[in-house]
Amino acid sequence: MRSHRLVLGALGLLSPLPLLAQATLEEAASRARELWLKHDVAGLVTGSDTVRLQLPGVPYLSALAPGQAARMLDRYLESSREIGLDLQGVRETGPNQGYAEGHRRYAVQGTSEEREEVVYLEFRLSGGKWGLREVRIVP
Repeated sequence: MRSHRLVLGALGLLSPLPLLAQATLEEAASRARELWLKHDVAGLVTGSDTVRLQLPGVPYLSALAPGQAARMLDRYLESSREIGLDLQGVRETGPNQGYAEGHRRYAVQGTSEEREEVVYLEFRLSGGKWGLREVRIVP
């Protein structure tokens, strides 16, 4: 019985952590980057109460439920292949909030043409955990 718990505990260490489990803003931003590169939008919004979206070609969307935000982000990302997302800066902007700025490089599926845009991710600290509050993409 004890060996089963040890194995399960070790497997738990290998499983991906949700975004909100990160202790610092830098860790949350790094984890968000990993999730973005995998197009794991559900993981990106896990633990958020609401998420605001500002996507190219889409009217500004405020206060979406995490599931709605994940669907919108998934639609936006589904036709692209990620090349890279480099974090340019991570800053706290208040006592319980901060943001990360990323430089995204991607190609539209079926093409090799590289495109670029800036991704801003806003986070809020609540209950000792960082959660995503806003995604803003600037072409």
